[in-house]
Amino acid sequence: MANADAVGRPGATFVMDVERGKIREFARATGSRHPAYLEDKQPVIPPTFLTTQLIWQGGEADVMQLAEVDFERGLHAEQEYIFYGPPPRAGAQLTFSSTITDMYDKQGRRGGAMTFVVMVTEFRDEAGRLVAEARNTVVETSPAAEAQP
Repeated sequence: MANADAVGRPGATFVMDVERGKIREFARATGSRHPAYLEDKQPVIPPTFLTTQLIWQGGEADVMQLAEVDFERGLHAEQEYIFYGPPPRAGAQLTFSSTITDMYDKQGRRGGAMTFVVMVTEFRDEAGRLVAEARNTVVETSPAAEAQP
């Protein structure tokens, strides 16, 4: 089961360059045809673009590793993005860091405990201002719950 000692421990800080081509690729991959993402010289990011930080994040930045979440029994339960102003545009450089902010158990309806792990990632601009947060909840089911039909 997940390791509750990870709550409150931030992962390493990483830098993410927001690139025009990557915004366009992301928009196309998600089926968007909005010209703000595809044609603008300095496009704004689609709201869910910040998910790509998971590609940049690894090793010491991956707080889900600190939490020892078993992804063979993991489910993506919830995702939320909060912007504190206009979304970033191509050319921005964001610094981000993730922290496990909460971990709690609930009894599953089909038996077995479920562990909920909440991760918050803060994105800051070049001046250090908080521009966005991503909140992600993962559920780790118990082995007993999986064994039941």
